[in-house]
Amino acid sequence: MNRSQRRVIFHVDMNSFYASVEAAFDPTLQGKPLAIAGNPEERRGIIVTCSYEARAKGVKTTMPLWEAKKLCPELIVKRPNFDRYRKASKAMFSLLQSYTDLVEPVSIDEGYMDVTDVEGHPLHLAKEIQERLMDELLLPCSIGIAPNKFLAKMASNMKKPLGITILRKRDVPQILWPLKVEHMHGIGEKSALKLNRIGIYTIGDLAHGEAVQLESVLGINGRRLKEKANGNDNRIVNPDSVFDFKSVGNSTTLPHDSEDEEELIRTIKKLCQSVSSRLKRKGVLGSKISLMIRFYDRKTITRSVKLENPTDQLDEIEERAIHLFRKHWNEVPIRLIGVSANEVVEKSSAFKQLDIFSFEEDVKAAPLQQTIEKLKEKFGENIIQKGTKFQDGHEMQGTSFTKDYLQDE
Repeated sequence: MNRSQRRVIFHVDMNSFYASVEAAFDPTLQGKPLAIAGNPEERRGIIVTCSYEARAKGVKTTMPLWEAKKLCPELIVKRPNFDRYRKASKAMFSLLQSYTDLVEPVSIDEGYMDVTDVEGHPLHLAKEIQERLMDELLLPCSIGIAPNKFLAKMASNMKKPLGITILRKRDVPQILWPLKVEHMHGIGEKSALKLNRIGIYTIGDLAHGEAVQLESVLGINGRRLKEKANGNDNRIVNPDSVFDFKSVGNSTTLPHDSEDEEELIRTIKKLCQSVSSRLKRKGVLGSKISLMIRFYDRKTITRSVKLENPTDQLDEIEERAIHLFRKHWNEVPIRLIGVSANEVVEKSSAFKQLDIFSFEEDVKAAPLQQTIEKLKEKFGENIIQKGTKFQDGHEMQGTSFTKDYLQDE
């Protein structure tokens, strides 16, 4: 038996994370129907997430706020507080990392753990983690236990809230195969429709599907999904995968369908500011700038331009994004705009091509660069950094919503 078959993987999935964080911060919200939503006065007033008490009344994610309040008049609505959620996430992952270094964050509220070499029975360990998250952070979670990441993810979805589910490979035919194919992790609505057209309606159908036919319908992902439907997944838990991103972007839905060019350009500039700031914070550069436009009739276009030199500079991002807008906007009212920097590269590995337009600026900067390089040679690569970071490269963060875990900074 090889190691991939002997692994013990947890998928830890926080329950109604944003709502749970708000209830942890304000105990008077516990046990009440609570929803996190955007601005209720504007079109973006939709439910981002909600407590299980709200779900019991029929409230669902992405539901318009007015509809949610109609179903649940006593619904308490809070606007998102992303700083608070990030701090809670940091605390949650710190707790998981106290058990093993093999923790892979997937998003702000879920992650994988490889606990193969952690002492104790996996079920007892999962119960301890679940109880600590609840006792110390007031945050409920569900945990899936399995021999690989795919099965662990499927398992964590089976009992919510506060569930712990073991899913072994031998259980796949009885437990997973009868489920509709759209209930399988990794298959969205469009992929499910494509599979239905070739007679695949359940995960079992997918497990027994013809690999060549699946690849013709879903591309290379078809074979991968067939493998997972059979319970096979050799991906390791990789703590560094959180840094493997390919783009940095932001989008916004306008308060009203707009054809006001000045308003639209102001919006693009704000988005560019956000993208530039995030690139700098992550220490990466974008090699391509993309602009997404969704029109009043929901038709969406995305246009991109390749940069000669990767950048994180606001003026360069703005210039390219506005150029794309003016080139491709046909004065039809716009509902949503997005700007992203794609094909990102680490600053340390990026290079700049000198040309007749940038040569003069680079010559001026050369003495400073030489000084920086000498300092790095003498004291190490991290002697000069932008912003405040720990030696492990993570930004300094803390949490203040529960006093018995971390002190306020």
